[in-house]
Order: sequence, then structure tokens, then C-alpha cells
Amino acid sequence: MDKKRIYSWALYDWANSAYATSVMAGLFPLFFSAIAKGDLDQTSTTNYLAISNSIASLVVALLAPILGAIADHGTLKKKLLIFFAFLGILMTISMGFIMQGYWIIAFIVYIFATIGFSSANTFYDSLLAVVSDKKNVDYVSALGFALGYLGGGILIVINAAMVYFHNNIGITLIEAYQYSFISVGIWWALFSVPIVLFVDEPASHEKKSLTTAIKDGWSQFVSTIQNIKKSKVVATFLLAYWLYIDGVDTVVRMAVNLGEKLGFASEVMMVALVVVQFVAFFATLLYVKISDRIGLKNGIYLGMLGYGFIIIIGSTVTEVWQLYVGVVLIGCFQGGIQTLSRSLYARIIPENKTAEFFGFFNMWGKFAAIIGPLLMAGVTTLSLRYIEATSATGMVTDADHTFSARIGFLSLLILFILGAYVFSKVDVEEGERIAKEHL
Repeated sequence: MDKKRIYSWALYDWANSAYATSVMAGLFPLFFSAIAKGDLDQTSTTNYLAISNSIASLVVALLAPILGAIADHGTLKKKLLIFFAFLGILMTISMGFIMQGYWIIAFIVYIFATIGFSSANTFYDSLLAVVSDKKNVDYVSALGFALGYLGGGILIVINAAMVYFHNNIGITLIEAYQYSFISVGIWWALFSVPIVLFVDEPASHEKKSLTTAIKDGWSQFVSTIQNIKKSKVVATFLLAYWLYIDGVDTVVRMAVNLGEKLGFASEVMMVALVVVQFVAFFATLLYVKISDRIGLKNGIYLGMLGYGFIIIIGSTVTEVWQLYVGVVLIGCFQGGIQTLSRSLYARIIPENKTAEFFGFFNMWGKFAAIIGPLLMAGVTTLSLRYIEATSATGMVTDADHTFSARIGFLSLLILFILGAYVFSKVDVEEGERIAKEHL
């Protein structure tokens, strides 16, 4: 076991999780609402946030399998990771210079930052097979997620303090958000250095020009579709993953916005995000040990069940303590279901086509992230329109807005129920056998 390569790989999760936590899940929804105030109402703000996540996810979904195939043919995994990470870092730092009223620019910059973040993850995931083997893949995968939660947690504590005490340090709330975005970009760049320096991608193919790599990559993409069709296990798992990870991603991306609608103060939501990070750090490592006892597949089932409870709690919460119960549960299950899904997938795909197959893995995950926010926003809007149409006065109250938000969040249960059903059809042992035959 090459510990330097393993920790260098895992530290990238520490680096980029600052974006997922401080920007995507935490500060950007609050920042967007603040700079759009006066131009957009609360429902429009939610819809724009949903649309921005969906657009970014669609672009990544369309690019992921093609870029993955190109990377496998041209030995470009790390180079493409660096390119998209740089895009994400640059756009994140740019958020720190967006002023009040320029919400359209923020909308566009956030889309590009999320494209960079998510696309880089495609190649980061594909390097898992490079730094690990079958014996330690679960541990290495969990280590990445755990360090991600810890790193993201440390920075969000700093950023939350900056937001909470902005008056004490002589800056405005908008400036606190801006400085936080800049800190995320610097953090992301700094802790990306180890994976650049110490994780060497083995040359499994002869060197090719970019044009040849693109041509061969496209041919390989078409071939991959055929391979997935032949492997019923991979196809079934991708469909199940597409469903249940949608609920996970939507909770992460829209939770702060939901909390605002339910009337919780931004300070309460920031504390909640900090709690998630530190609970998840310990829970993710423990979760792998639990899955060793109950089995990999049962470990993923447990995560889906946990998220079912989270959604029920989130749709009925009225007190701060109830919110924190749900937050602790997110910390307990989020990292576990993600890391076990990634390691299960690594077991059932050919080792010599990891970037190509992980391109599909990320593609399905991002397609799911297109539907999830729109499902939540759509159900919320439809329920509000129904209340308006059936109201004796034709008007809706703040209580009606809150009720509609709860219904929208509750609709995410459908994704976990369908995901669990499809996942029950996945035969892991058969998938491992087929993967070996493709070598």
C-alpha cells in the first residue's frame, strides 16, 4: 500500500469539499437571495437555484462519459482533473467580486463553478482504482469522503464565524459571503497540490494526439454503451443509483433554501451545516465497518432507509431541536451511502476502463441531480397553485408557502422508494464475475 499516493488522492476530497459545503450547500443560496432581494421573490429565488443546479448537472452529464473515454485512451485523467478543478477554483474566487443586484452574473458564474467541481470529480473518482486495490478500495473510498467532511467542516466553521460576526469585524453580510467564496477558492487550490505532485497515472495506452484521443474516445463511448447493455448488473445499478442519489444530492443542494422557507435563521442553518460535517467525518469511517458486518449491499439499503427518515423529519420540522436531529441523521448516512455506492461500482466494472465507466457513473448521478431540484420546486409550485385556486380569497399566506415547501421536500421519498426497488435487482457477485471477463 502506497500511503503517500492514497493520502494525496484523499486530500483532494478535503480540498474540493469546501466548495460543496461552504458554497453549494451553505453560502451561495443565502448570497443569491441577498443580492437578488428586490428583484426576485422567494419562490423565484428557489426556482433559479434549482435551474442553475440542473443546467450545471446537464452539462456535466453530457460531458462525463465522452471525457472519461478520452481520458482512458489518452491517459489524461489527471490532466482533465486539473483543468476542471482550475475552472471551478477560478469561478469560485470570481464569486467574491459579484456585487448587490448582479444576480444574473452570480447565476452564470455558479453554473460554471459547479461544472468545474463536478467534472473534476469524474476524474478524481476514476483515479480511485489507480491508488487502491480490491482489498482496500472500501477503506480508501471512505477515507476520501471522511477527509472531505473534515476539511469542508473546518473551513465552514471559519466562514460561518465570518458571516455570524460580520458586524464585529467591520464588514457587511454581503462582504462576508464574498470573502468566504475567495477563501474556498484558495483552500481548493492549495490542497489540490498533493494529487498533482504525488499521484502518477500509469500509462496503460500508447500516447496519442488530442485529436486521435477524441476520435477514439467517441468510439469507446459507443462501445461502452454496448458493454453496459451486456452487463445487466452495471446497468441495473446505474438506474438504482440514478434514483436514490438524486434524493441525496437534492437534500444537500436545497436544504438551506428549504430552511429559509420554513423560517429558520441563517445562523441556525450555518450551525447545522457545521454539525453535518463533523458528524459525517466519524460516521463515514464507522459506516464502512458496519457494512463489513452487514454486507455492502445492506449498507446501501441502510443509507436509503436513513434518508427516508431524514425527509420525513424535514417535511414536518417546526423546532430547532428537530432540525438538528435531522442534521445529525444526514451526517450519519450521507458519507456512508456515497462511499459504498462508489466502491460497489468500482467492484463491478473493468479495471482497465475505470474513467470511461466512472464517466457513466457520474453522468447518471448528474442526470439525477437535474430532476431532483426541479421535482422539489415543481411540486412546491403546483401545491401552491392548487392552494391559490381553491382558496376562498384567491390569496396565499406565508403558512401556505411553508406548507407547499414541506410537500415539495416530502416528494423526494419517491426517489428512494424506486431506488431501493431497482437496487434489489443488483447481483454484486455476478457483476464482479462479468467485470473480470472484460479484462
